[in-house]
Amino acid sequence: MRTRLLPLLIVLMAAILLALGFPLAVSLAAAQQQKVVVDRIEDAARFAGLAQYVTDPSKDLPGVEGERRKTLRKDLERYYKVYGIRAGVFFRDHSEMVASHNWSVPEDGEGREAFDDALYSHSSQDPRQIWPWQKRRLYVASPVVRDGDVVAVVLTDSPTGKMRSEITRGWLLIGAGEAAAMFLAIGAALRLTGWVLRPVRDLDATTHDIATGRLKSRVAVAGGPPELRRLARSFNEMADNVEDVLEQQRAFVADASHQLRNPLAALLLRIELLALELPEGNEEIASVRTEGKRLARVLDDLLDLALAEHAGIEPELTDIGELVAERVAAWGPLAEDKGVELHTEGLRATTAWADPVTLSSALDAVIDNALKFTPAGEQVTVTVAANGATTTVEIADGGPGLTDEELNRIGDRFWRSNRHQNIKGSGLGLSITRALLTSFDGTIAYAPNEPHGLKVTLTLPRSTGA
Repeated sequence: MRTRLLPLLIVLMAAILLALGFPLAVSLAAAQQQKVVVDRIEDAARFAGLAQYVTDPSKDLPGVEGERRKTLRKDLERYYKVYGIRAGVFFRDHSEMVASHNWSVPEDGEGREAFDDALYSHSSQDPRQIWPWQKRRLYVASPVVRDGDVVAVVLTDSPTGKMRSEITRGWLLIGAGEAAAMFLAIGAALRLTGWVLRPVRDLDATTHDIATGRLKSRVAVAGGPPELRRLARSFNEMADNVEDVLEQQRAFVADASHQLRNPLAALLLRIELLALELPEGNEEIASVRTEGKRLARVLDDLLDLALAEHAGIEPELTDIGELVAERVAAWGPLAEDKGVELHTEGLRATTAWADPVTLSSALDAVIDNALKFTPAGEQVTVTVAANGATTTVEIADGGPGLTDEELNRIGDRFWRSNRHQNIKGSGLGLSITRALLTSFDGTIAYAPNEPHGLKVTLTLPRSTGA
C-alpha cells in the first residue's frame, strides 16, 4: 500500500512545487529585464534632455561642431566604453544628430519598432521578454521633445548577456530551492505514510497471525491517525470475541468427547458380553460391534482435533531427516503386512523449526492415510528436501488418487470421498494434521501423484521468521 500511496503524494507535491516555481521563474526573469529597462530609460531620458538643446548640424559653422553636440557625443562615447551600450540621437528622418561607434537606426526588427514608437512619444516601457536561451539585444528609445514636438529620438542598443546570466542564476537558485523542498517533502511523505500506514501494517500482520492459528496475537494500539487507532481497538475486541467463541467450541468438543467415552466404553463392553450369549458369527452383533468401534474412533479424533487446535506449541530446531526415518521405520511392519513398499528418499541432516512430538503425530496421520489407500504391490515414497527458507516432507502414495473437485475438499472435517466409504476412517485425520502443522507455522498441500495416487507435501520453516 505504501508503494502506491507514496508515489501519489510525491507526484502531487512535485506538481504543487512546479505550479509555484514556474510563475516565480517567469516573474524573476521579468523583474531582471525590467530593472535593465528602467536603467536604460533613465539613461535615454538624460541623453534626451541634453539633445533637446542641440541645434541642427546643418546650422553649424563650416568645420565647427556645436559645443553642446560635441559634449553629447563625448558622453555617448564614454557610455559605450564603460557599459558596452551603443546609443545615438537620430532625427525623425533617421538622420544622425549624434551617435556612438558610428551607429545608425536599424532598418527593421525590434530596434526599428522602438524608434518608431518613440516618434509617437511612447517610451520603451515594456519590450518583449528576453529568455536566457535567446541571444537578442535590448532596444530602448526615448523621444527628444522641443516646444511640444518630437524632434528626435534617443535609441540605445544593450547587450543582454549579463542580464541573461542573472536570470539563469536566479533560475538555478529557484531550482535548488525546489529540489531542497522536494527532498524535504519526500522525507515528510515518508514519515507521513509511515505514521499513517503503521497501524495498517500491524493490522495486516496480526490478521495473518490469527489466520495461521496464533489467536493470541493482537494489534498494538499506538501511533497513527485516530480513525486507525479506533479500528485497531475494534479489531482487538473482535479477535477477543472470536477467540472466546472458538475456545467455547473447543471446550464443548473436548468435554463432549470425553463425557461420551465412558458410556460408549460401557456400551461396547455390554455388546461384547451380549456377543458371548449369541451364536458365533451373528451378523447383527458384528455390525453393532463395528459401528461402536467406529464411533469410538470418531470421538478419539474429535478429542485430538480439539487438543491440536488448542495447543500452544513452542517450536524447536529439529532434524527432520532423522524424525522422518524414525516414523517410516515405525510404520514399516504395517506396510510390509499390507504388501506395500514404504521407502524414503533424500534423507539427510535437514533441519527445520517444529515441535518433534506434534510433527510426529502429523507424519503418522499422513503415512497412515497413504498406507490405507495404497493397494498391495504399490509403493509409498517419503521424500525430504531443503528448499531455501523451508524444508519439505513429501509423501506420495500409489493409491487411486483424487479428482480435481475432491482435491479442493480434502482436509475438510468429516469429508471422505464417495469412492472410499468402505475404508475405515472418520474423515478427521488430515484436519488434525493441518491443525498440528499450523501450530508452528507449517502448511500442508495436496496434488496428484503421476501416474496415479496422491502427493501430500508438508512444508516447515527453516527459521523462526519463515
